[in-house]
Amino acid sequence: MNGFTLDTGALIGLERRNQRMLQFMRVAREDRLAVTVPVNVIAEWWRRRTDVREMILSAVTVEPMDVELARRVGEALAAVRGATLVDATVMVSAARRGDTVLSADLDDLTRLGPRFPSVRVMRV
Repeated sequence: MNGFTLDTGALIGLERRNQRMLQFMRVAREDRLAVTVPVNVIAEWWRRRTDVREMILSAVTVEPMDVELARRVGEALAAVRGATLVDATVMVSAARRGDTVLSADLDDLTRLGPRFPSVRVMRV
């Protein structure tokens, strides 16, 4: 396993101290696995500063949106009807590294799955 890419639901799970999410973070830390969050996931999740949110941000790598990522996300949006910008970004981001996506809502990511066969999606 290369690492984890988190979607908005996974960040909310961390914020709410979801035991499964906390376990994933422990495993990632112990096994020195990268935990990545695309920057637009932060935008969807963030509402105001809290100590908990700052702690979460300090524990992950925030991936910026670059031109190559934006192009691949656009192609995914064109190919998968009803896909959202954030979900497509999560899948493209994870595919870049061979990550496992952690999500609270698999339905939207599952529709994108056929475009990213190397990406495993797990419910948290």
